[in-house]
Amino acid sequence: MNNPADGVLLAVNGTLMRGLELNNDRHPAMLRVKSGGVAIAVEVWSVPAAGLASILLAEPAGLCIGKVTLADGQEVLGVLGEPILCEEGKEITRHGGWRAYIYAGETPSSSDPSAASGSE
Repeated sequence: MNNPADGVLLAVNGTLMRGLELNNDRHPAMLRVKSGGVAIAVEVWSVPAAGLASILLAEPAGLCIGKVTLADGQEVLGVLGEPILCEEGKEITRHGGWRAYIYAGETPSSSDPSAASGSE
């Protein structure tokens, strides 16, 4: 169980991941689905509660916080995309995450929002 006094566990993907360039034009997003989802690579951070608010306020419209189920069954907060953000995005689920998508050499243009859908 996550004790908020010790920090809030937050699953991140995309440009929030260590070593990746923060880019205001590209916002990969996970969509939570009822069935048929796939595993998406994330990093799990322990963030002070006040830090969580700062992260949320800096995120663009369409990215939000929701529940994410990790491979070990643990449920934590995660950065998700609202469906409206992902409606016209490029589907990159087959890559298993943003980092793999970038390494595959298929980075989007600055006007191409990207979406990775899956049950986290």
